[in-house]
Amino acid sequence: MPVVVHDDVPFDPFAPGATYQTVVGDAQGSTPFRLGIQTSSPGYRTPLHSHPYMEALTVVEGEGEAWMEGREPFPIAPGMTLVFPANTRHWFRALGARPLKTFGLHASPHRVVIEHEDDGKSYW
Repeated sequence: MPVVVHDDVPFDPFAPGATYQTVVGDAQGSTPFRLGIQTSSPGYRTPLHSHPYMEALTVVEGEGEAWMEGREPFPIAPGMTLVFPANTRHWFRALGARPLKTFGLHASPHRVVIEHEDDGKSYW
């Protein structure tokens, strides 16, 4: 089994205010899942989005806030894993003075992000 050294993983093109590294997976979809590291600058918020598959998001460093359909916004911190069922709209953002670092596990060989217009129900 290969070993992935995070410092050797290039950064993918991503939104201003955040960086993303694909740790497991490739453009060809040769793996059954994708694992990525996102580092979000303080104040950065993801767009309101969903995925057509389950996503698990583990908070590694920093602090923030998240929202998913069916819940009020809630604080997130290291030691927490959020599980977003398929097609569940959600967002998260970095709070505090330090970056928010998360590992995102996508139950798909391709990372598919469906952005949604904010309808005023996402508490942002």
